[in-house]
Amino acid sequence: MAPSRISPPPSESPAPSGLSPEQLAFYKENGYLLIPDALDPATVASLLGEANNMLTDFSLDDHPMTRFSTGEGGSKHVGDDYFLNSGDKIRFFFEEGAFDSTGKLIKPKHRAINKIGHYLHALSPAYHQASISPANAAIARSIGFKDPRVLQSMVICKQPEIGGRVGPHQDSVFLYTDPPSAVGFWYALEDATITNGCLSFAQGTHLRSPVKKRFVRMPGGQGTGFDEVHGARFPKGQQLPPDGADPDEDAEEYTIGEVKAGTLVLIHGNLLHKSEKNLSGKSRFIYTFHVIEGENEYDERNWLQPPRQGFTKLYQDADS
Repeated sequence: MAPSRISPPPSESPAPSGLSPEQLAFYKENGYLLIPDALDPATVASLLGEANNMLTDFSLDDHPMTRFSTGEGGSKHVGDDYFLNSGDKIRFFFEEGAFDSTGKLIKPKHRAINKIGHYLHALSPAYHQASISPANAAIARSIGFKDPRVLQSMVICKQPEIGGRVGPHQDSVFLYTDPPSAVGFWYALEDATITNGCLSFAQGTHLRSPVKKRFVRMPGGQGTGFDEVHGARFPKGQQLPPDGADPDEDAEEYTIGEVKAGTLVLIHGNLLHKSEKNLSGKSRFIYTFHVIEGENEYDERNWLQPPRQGFTKLYQDADS
């Protein structure tokens, strides 16, 4: 794997009208953008407090003890009913490292959860306000969304000592639309550093890395798996790279993205990015949600299915 390099200084905070021309140019060229102070300290404290309250208050009595796995190390990707039916609920998924070899929980439950998801933006007032906001709507307009829909909102805890590695991946693999359109809005609720598992990015790979596979529900209710993409592999209007330009995700040079609490990171759905295991004694809480283009096809094979009323409209609800 090629050595990482440090990101350039984060760009300035967005104007009320959305991204500046310089910010938009950086995002289009590199596939990500760091926006410091997108959330003020009071909002960060409120969201972090809400997350900790949820971790303290949820019950183990009726919990299936579902562990969240990304498939690292040959383990099977999560795909039970508790996970598959979480699209319109707030549910808690454990770190694999929170259990011993016999399956016994060896961490306090508030320090054992990998993530909370996947409907925080609708069911938690604090997270709703941070997600369905005029500022986020303005950013979506800057990027070019016509009818952005919000989905898969979650707090990722990256717990001390056990917070799992997330290998190189593209968000559009997990939230596939035809053509691809996913963009991640990733808010740091604590400082994210090299030692506690910050993000890193393979700059520019969104321009040459097609979405070749998608994370789907397997036939007959047999959990989840990956299938070949038969539709578009790049967003609408994006110039296709020359044949043979596909990057080797492990050989890519990854730019480290250390950020302070309150920073917003925008992530293009085709961009290869990753985070390493948290071996430190400090957690790395973040809040993230994703936006897809409402006019693009999002079919019944995707692992996350829309609630009865459909995915949340960012423009209509943020502007109301």
